[in-house]
Amino acid sequence: MSPKPTADRRTPTSDPQGVAQQLRLDNQLCFALYAATGLVTRAYRPLLEPLGLTYPQYLAMMALWEKAPRTVSDLGEALGLDSGTLTPLLKRMEAAGLVTRTRDRADERRVQIELTDKGRHLKDAAAGVPFALACALDMPGEEIASLRTALQDMARKLRGREE
Repeated sequence: MSPKPTADRRTPTSDPQGVAQQLRLDNQLCFALYAATGLVTRAYRPLLEPLGLTYPQYLAMMALWEKAPRTVSDLGEALGLDSGTLTPLLKRMEAAGLVTRTRDRADERRVQIELTDKGRHLKDAAAGVPFALACALDMPGEEIASLRTALQDMARKLRGREE
């Protein structure tokens, strides 16, 4: 028998004061994540601008630095993006000379993404970005690691609900 949900966790309360508190914007996890995401993305902008990368391009490059070549679908899975979002991003990265996109000879439906020399060399220039962001956050490394782990756990649980 599973534990009974508490009013503050899983079931709406009949108390008008409680409802008002539950619906306050600053009490919402989703809003805290939304606001933090926007601010973190903005904090990356001046760090990535000298590299000629946008934040989504930086994420794609990190995934490719970990493993390349990759198919568009594999890259999309790693980044949590669909091909409709990823394809224009990759086209811009190809135009910037960072990646190449080629059809897989074994299966023409698959597109392989490979780093160019310019894309591979950009990794060295990007190496200081995580440290610079940590400095901008002015948080101890342990706190950043704990927050990252908590968010990864939350994402894993939410992904599990979708399957």
